[in-house]
Amino acid sequence: MHEHELYMRRCLELAQLGIGSVSPNPMVGALLVHDGKIIAENYHQRFGGPHAEALVIEEALGKYGDRAPALFRDSTMYVSLEPCAHYGKTPPCASLLAQHQIGHVVVACRDPFDKVNGRGIALMEEAGIRITEGVLADESRWLNRRFSTRVSRQRPYVILKWAQTADGYMAPVDGTQRWITGAAAKQLVHRWRSEEDAVLVGTRTALADNPQLTVREWQGRNPKRVLIDKDLAVGAAAQLFGQQAETIVFNATKADWDRNIKYIALENFDWYLPQNILFQLYLMDVQSVIIEGGRKTLDLFFDAGLWDEARVFTSQTAWGAGVLAPVCRAAVASSQQVGHDQLNIYYHNTQRSTD
Repeated sequence: MHEHELYMRRCLELAQLGIGSVSPNPMVGALLVHDGKIIAENYHQRFGGPHAEALVIEEALGKYGDRAPALFRDSTMYVSLEPCAHYGKTPPCASLLAQHQIGHVVVACRDPFDKVNGRGIALMEEAGIRITEGVLADESRWLNRRFSTRVSRQRPYVILKWAQTADGYMAPVDGTQRWITGAAAKQLVHRWRSEEDAVLVGTRTALADNPQLTVREWQGRNPKRVLIDKDLAVGAAAQLFGQQAETIVFNATKADWDRNIKYIALENFDWYLPQNILFQLYLMDVQSVIIEGGRKTLDLFFDAGLWDEARVFTSQTAWGAGVLAPVCRAAVASSQQVGHDQLNIYYHNTQRSTD
């Protein structure tokens, strides 16, 4: 089992490389071992592209040619999530492994998606493949918590993020912009944006900060930008309407699509607002969202219990007055120093299984 864990940990490392590129699919890593040596490895690299198992088979066929069929029968495939059993953007990986007669497949955990859950394993077992399940299962489920949340709860994984002063304030009372954290924290936030599907703010933040909500301090793709703007108070010249990314505007009156801007009118706007927003994002295949809004927007999701993770920066500076930051009642799961600022991570109704 220790040997299985070593190889599966490598699968999880590979899978992590797909963050920000494969949504709404899960992140998956796979490798093929023959005589104690990894002979091929890969990961799901982009949505719509080949899955990890298919890339590993392709790599092995390219390396070993006519020798590959014999190698496959004596090899073990490690994969961080159950191979799929249905046709989607690509053919089912379970069928591919059965076709190539892989001798042994080690799976971290089952895929929670209904069209796969247990069916991929059953298909491979019917083909005579020996299956081992449950190797680093908790770690695998944690890695794909965004995917699992979308599948099981029909909403995106919600990350609340804010910065606060040493004495607990997050914004000036006059609605002006004032930076709290340093350059290192800003760069980290841009990295986070590149890893998630969407970033959301409310009207007050859009008017006070005029944010771009893009990835500028990190290499990666820009997330969808989401604005809650009931009365369409944010003008067309605002930076978040720029062409760098799609912008979704939840409002009370306008339903339209103008270039990269999608206006979604919510009937009875204030009725279950966070629930309706998350459901609409779910329907658009948004798997995760960072809430970067002000106190009112953060409280919407806090009060509804619709959050999974909170990332809170605390600076060394005290203001003495201002808009108070939210108080997270969950226990601190992890803490680290980012430049001169402290970052605390909290989880809601879940517990991280591994660091």
